[in-house]
Amino acid sequence: MADKKTVILTTVNSAWVSPGSVLDLFMESFKIGNGTSELLDHLVVVAMDEKGYVRCMEVHKHCFALTTEGVDFSEQKNFMSGGYLKMVWRRIEFLGTILDLGFDFINSDADIMWFRNPMQYFYPDGDIQLSCDSFKGNSENMNNVANTGFHYVKSNNKTINFYKYWYSSRANYSRYHDQDVFNFIKKGSHARELGVKIKFLNTVNFGGFCQPSKDFDQVCTMHANCCIGLSRKIHDLGLVLDDWRKYMRMSSEERQTQRMSWGAPKNCSLAPLG
Repeated sequence: MADKKTVILTTVNSAWVSPGSVLDLFMESFKIGNGTSELLDHLVVVAMDEKGYVRCMEVHKHCFALTTEGVDFSEQKNFMSGGYLKMVWRRIEFLGTILDLGFDFINSDADIMWFRNPMQYFYPDGDIQLSCDSFKGNSENMNNVANTGFHYVKSNNKTINFYKYWYSSRANYSRYHDQDVFNFIKKGSHARELGVKIKFLNTVNFGGFCQPSKDFDQVCTMHANCCIGLSRKIHDLGLVLDDWRKYMRMSSEERQTQRMSWGAPKNCSLAPLG
């Protein structure tokens, strides 16, 4: 980006990049957002498999093939399955490498719709800043339930060492994914010793299906969290984009007098797919 140091990253596999799937919705949100289309120049789509990389190259100019020898990340990975856990931990290892290279990054799951430039909402003093499934009203409250699907990290010795610690902690929590482990270690003694400043982003700006932003004038991103099932995510994210298009067509007077609300979540649920 303009500071020569920040890159936007999202990670996908072939299940998420087929035509009409999540990546198309993700890219569309940048195109219809308020001042977000230029951010596509700074977005790198990280493909976990060959099919995902080939498809990425058809729709975007910055793609990176992150392959793992002996592991097939091409199919949809059910939440908390063995393949899912391997995939999310490979991503954390990769993000640590990005910090080692000296880049700050915004990491965004592809099921997050971007409507405004998030840089204006980040805190100047945070080393690691994360969205929340549940925001308690204070950016420094360690009881905020972090969602690692969207986070901004500055590259420095503190964050580099924290990511190494986070990745190594998977051995102690073998049945948990990266987000759970982050929530376990965020207020531990080792994190304090590293001196890393962790801050949590308000769901007024960085909302999701768990805790939606209710203010269209302030919403920056919308995440299909608290939702299991790819087809459900695609359906409900389509509703989110439709609502945003309606908002963008409204005049300033209409925005003041008409109360907008999200049509999602609708199909999304934590219940198993039937």
